[in-house]
Amino acid sequence: MELWQLRTFRAVAETLNFTKAAERLNLTQSAVSHQIKALETELGEPLFIRSKRGVTLSPAGKIALEHAEKILDAAENLREQITGNTKKTEGSVRVAAATQALVHLFSTLFEKFMDEYEGVELSFRTTVSTEQTVEDILNGASDVGFASLPIYSPSLQVIELFEDELVLITSKNHRFKDKNTVTIEEIKSERLILVERGASIRRATDSFFKRVGINPELALESNDTYFIKRMVEHGVGVSLLPSWAVREETAAGKLIKLKIEGHTLRRSVAMVSLAKFQPSPTRTFVSFILKHKEELQAMAID
Repeated sequence: MELWQLRTFRAVAETLNFTKAAERLNLTQSAVSHQIKALETELGEPLFIRSKRGVTLSPAGKIALEHAEKILDAAENLREQITGNTKKTEGSVRVAAATQALVHLFSTLFEKFMDEYEGVELSFRTTVSTEQTVEDILNGASDVGFASLPIYSPSLQVIELFEDELVLITSKNHRFKDKNTVTIEEIKSERLILVERGASIRRATDSFFKRVGINPELALESNDTYFIKRMVEHGVGVSLLPSWAVREETAAGKLIKLKIEGHTLRRSVAMVSLAKFQPSPTRTFVSFILKHKEELQAMAID
């Protein structure tokens, strides 16, 4: 067997889709199928179970994937050990996260990274939920993602980075404008503007409402945080958003943010990547972000 066959096998195993694997590897689907068939013939066992619903790893395939990962990681490690002392870090890193997080939390760090590692190109993919971010990593659409916990997958490396806090936001003319905190009873009579279901912010707010016994009147919901902030600003309703997401608007006096008396709504945010050996640009980016954890935490809670 050859390394290129193992790389093809790993791509199919990660995507469970011959077409997606071919696109990732820049091969034709027939070439991918031929390589998998040749590998199965050499090993004497089917690596995938094929059905009308798609493909899944066979028992032999699961064992083969474990060994293929080790072989490919060792080969990549060898290559970088030989060339690492003379070759500067070059390549690309694809980052996935929610739009607001990319703009308000990570943009400053990204600029610093690009200044320090001019040979690494960063590209960004916005996602609407933790599930989409995780899916992007698993299917190879992104290399590193930022999403809220919990995240469960044996294929992923999940590193907790910081905690943020959800606060109640209102318009500058709202009846709460002169308050610093509000009670649960006061919130019950408010119309809520919420992030759409599936997003981590919505999961956190729904969990909170259930815990304190609130069945909020929904004014509207949206997956666009900018739109939610504008609707709150115009007095359509109030919302719960991360403190960092409304920093500019509260500083400008357009929105008011308040804490909820007796409650702290916090989320844990993690950096996510594949657990296997990563190319040098990805490992460099992950290491850079980890060095700036304290800075991120400071920006997340102000």
